[in-house]
Amino acid sequence: MFSKFERMVAWRYLRSKKEEGFVSVIAGFSFMGILLGVATLIIVMSVMNGFREELFSRILGLGGHMNAYSTSGRLYDYPQMVERIKDVNGIKTITPVIESQSLMLTQSNAANGVMVRGLAQSDFASRDILYNAIRQGGIEDFTTDKIAIGTVLAERFKLQPGAKLTLVSPEVKSGPFGNMQRKKTYEVGIIFDVEMYEYNSGFIFMPLQDAQKLFGYGDSVSSLEIFLNDPDRLDEIRQAVEIKLDPFAKVYDWRDMNKSFFNALQVERNVMFLILSLIILVAAFNIISSMIMLVKDKGHDIAIMRTMGATRRNMLKIFILTGASIGFIGTFVGAAIGISFALNIESIRKWLEGMTGYTIWDEEIRFLSEIPAVIDWSEVAAVLGMAFFLSVAATLYPAWRAARLDPVEAMRYE
Repeated sequence: MFSKFERMVAWRYLRSKKEEGFVSVIAGFSFMGILLGVATLIIVMSVMNGFREELFSRILGLGGHMNAYSTSGRLYDYPQMVERIKDVNGIKTITPVIESQSLMLTQSNAANGVMVRGLAQSDFASRDILYNAIRQGGIEDFTTDKIAIGTVLAERFKLQPGAKLTLVSPEVKSGPFGNMQRKKTYEVGIIFDVEMYEYNSGFIFMPLQDAQKLFGYGDSVSSLEIFLNDPDRLDEIRQAVEIKLDPFAKVYDWRDMNKSFFNALQVERNVMFLILSLIILVAAFNIISSMIMLVKDKGHDIAIMRTMGATRRNMLKIFILTGASIGFIGTFVGAAIGISFALNIESIRKWLEGMTGYTIWDEEIRFLSEIPAVIDWSEVAAVLGMAFFLSVAATLYPAWRAARLDPVEAMRYE
């Protein structure tokens, strides 16, 4: 594609010389702009992908793909409802759940608002995200009058397995002295870490029967959490479940309950891609300016080569190769840096925090306890293609000017 002569001249023009120092500086800025643009774009998109994937997996793993709620407040006939829908093709598991807010009181009289979720021991064990998150205790400790709390909650109130705490229900019960708050003391059986600050700090899991007694549910539950074998069939399965449960319950899927949150993530992801792509575009404009200056500076050389037999096609290819080399090298060096950074981002984060003493990733704000990064290789290929295309496109006009340069005119003004 490029002859030895064209490659030799292009390489010579790329090397810095004293009389062309300013042109080389501009070319260097172009190289750094493309490098940083590509690297930053890959890193940011990988973190956005990781953040989205982690939230998907954890939110869906903890809350199910669909939830069935009673049209009258509570699901009293939930065993019959389970029987109605358990044979729907594509449903993996159906979990009766009670969820309600509560006030937690420790033995040291510290208080904290928590969300309590009641589910059967077998359902707790079947959820990998919960079962694999157990840090202290075991599944056998998730039994009557024993509860599971998150690591953040345990650390904040200095709780260990065996510690006692009291949960106060918002529901009231009638007593000899009037209405009284429902409350009961439980033992900490399990401490878990699902790597989501919200759950680690504010959720308590307890056996379903204990939750029914604490919140006065009797034999009813709040909802049925439905997990699917194939999440891509969500719409089809939801329609089948709605038909089976109508008119006793309404069905909502994870998109209904997290719609605004995930829409915000998608918008942020698209905006970040656009903004960071502009860095590469600016670097491409730098290539245009540096190449125009190079053509002007090398007018005499171009005239000599033309009089010695070099064609306009040779000139065009020389300057395309010169400018494209800046973009090509910058693109792939930036990609190598970006991919390496994304693959080791958590280690780099910990090292920077240790060096500076500054908290870069605050789990209280970011939901997740670690920076997630998932490299989408198709996105990486798209970024490389975009950067290289802009780099080559930026050389076309300066190369065309070099090819159109009249050697007689260039020699006269020289």
